[in-house]
Amino acid sequence: MDKISIIVPVYNVELYIQKCLESIINQSYKNLEILLINDGSTDNSGNICDDYAEKDERIKVFHKENGGVSSAKNIGLKYMTGKYVGFVDSDDWVEAEMLEILHRAVKDNNCHISVCSYFKDHETKSIKTVNKTQIPSGIIGAEEMLLYPLKRDYYMGFCGYMWNKLFSADLFIKHNLRFDESINYGEDVLLYTELILAGKCKGIYIDKPLYHYCQRPESIAHSKSINVKTDILTAYKKIEELFIEEDYSDIVYWVRGFYCHHASVIAEIALENNDFETFHLMQGEIKSHLNDYVKTNIEFPEKFERIYKILNG
Repeated sequence: MDKISIIVPVYNVELYIQKCLESIINQSYKNLEILLINDGSTDNSGNICDDYAEKDERIKVFHKENGGVSSAKNIGLKYMTGKYVGFVDSDDWVEAEMLEILHRAVKDNNCHISVCSYFKDHETKSIKTVNKTQIPSGIIGAEEMLLYPLKRDYYMGFCGYMWNKLFSADLFIKHNLRFDESINYGEDVLLYTELILAGKCKGIYIDKPLYHYCQRPESIAHSKSINVKTDILTAYKKIEELFIEEDYSDIVYWVRGFYCHHASVIAEIALENNDFETFHLMQGEIKSHLNDYVKTNIEFPEKFERIYKILNG
């Protein structure tokens, strides 16, 4: 059996890490290498990782000073030895057959990446993510692999996250690609884009939710920190440059439209925090990308009221 490396960045998740690790070690696919990178946790997370390593020889623990999620995942990429690699956030968990299904899909279809749908887990309920537009069965070409995460309103189950995917490890090794350590929000979609472009990657999608994305108010995704949120604008500017460099200029407006969306989210947070300097800065970014936002959301006119409200705020 091919070895699969699973990289788990860990930071102050003592309340959640055990459920996460139990879901990984009890996978139906057994030939695993589980790399836990404790990114300077100040709670009991590191000790829990060490305890699990004593119980399961497939687990390797790395303790490091806090440097952010990108640096933690890069440690995992440095030391992985599997033929395939996947990522699991330490406050999430996975269905028991997830890796078996993703591995079978990527092997049977001779492609670089397999992708599955996911659940959004709230405190009292778990909601299955459903694509508004069905993704065709069979091999997905590189352009579609780039576009699906950007057409999020149509393909929510695909997304640009790393955690609902299984990758050929050679993609990272051959092209020497790593997470940008200056970015800790939006780092996933940037590296994902780099991988697709460098490897001209083909993929396969499994329309079955196998990953549980837990919605925690204290997570980075729900952060109200402007410093954290602006990372994603940097990520999408780099993605825009990559699209142009790799002759995808005809579809780069999808990147700019998504950039505009994130600028609008930051504008709302800035207004909530009475940070008027950032608010006005984001208004400028929205204006610069408004035509692309309109073009990419033409089927969702209800979104325009929100955008114009921010511009007139």
